[in-house]
Amino acid sequence: MRALVTGAAGFIGSNLALELARAGHEVVALDDFTSANFANLRDFSGDFVAADLSDLASWADRVGSVDAVFHQAAITDTTVSDQRRMLRANVEAFRLLLRWAAEHGAARVVYASSAGIYGDGPVPMREDAPPRPLNVYAFSKRVMEKAAGDFARAHTGMRVVGLRYFNVFGPGERFKGPAASMIWQLAGQMRAGKRPRVFEFGEQYRDFIYVKDVVRANLLAAAKAPSGVYNVCTGAKTTFNELIRMLNPVLGARLKTEYFKNPYPFYQNETLGDPRRARKGFGFKAQYSAAEGIRDYLGAEEAFAQA
Repeated sequence: MRALVTGAAGFIGSNLALELARAGHEVVALDDFTSANFANLRDFSGDFVAADLSDLASWADRVGSVDAVFHQAAITDTTVSDQRRMLRANVEAFRLLLRWAAEHGAARVVYASSAGIYGDGPVPMREDAPPRPLNVYAFSKRVMEKAAGDFARAHTGMRVVGLRYFNVFGPGERFKGPAASMIWQLAGQMRAGKRPRVFEFGEQYRDFIYVKDVVRANLLAAAKAPSGVYNVCTGAKTTFNELIRMLNPVLGARLKTEYFKNPYPFYQNETLGDPRRARKGFGFKAQYSAAEGIRDYLGAEEAFAQA
């Protein structure tokens, strides 16, 4: 398979590009390094195109024909308030990519959507729930899904698959800075010998999914998922208090939690996905629990740090 991975120097994109190359596929990685770092692709053996996805002329001929597109490029910072910038980067560039993919022989496009579409909706969050985006990032993903659905209906020879990622964590996220997962943020505090800080009283929860599972979901979706949108989640909730209990032994610490008041009235206290549609549609089931992912991820980080 010859595949294009957009956002390939970012967190999920780099993990996906590396795994595709390791599996023997011909991979073209594309990124403009707006919010990424070359270090994520230090071991990448494929080709690389440095370009802005929205500037089609800068990369279309360079990439050439592909069998599959894995679209991970986006502005993912939910604090970005420039609505026009967000929609142009996330939606209009995606429309260009879809048209290009159809013209260059791609039989399938798998793209990153987000559980942010559900907003503060009831849990477990199911794909048929009404969208309730609470910020322009989530809204952009909702519009992307509409564009993808329209495109798939007009191009029945292609499969266009959206994956609604829940709370992803794992190697390569450190370059996301403040947007990195809560697992990474808490581990950073604890490595520095500081007490982990969470909002009162730590019983908020998330559906944390390990990036290795997210990569596997992309590969399975490309192989056999019908067009549509699917949750990529574990279907299991992990409270912030549980996270800290998992992190302490992995980091060799015994730090107690520091609770503080939540200043955000719009804060989402719970996210939990329903994994059944992805399981039925293309056989995806998460292989890592939050605890197993943390041990695989930060256990290796600690060994590296101590080497």
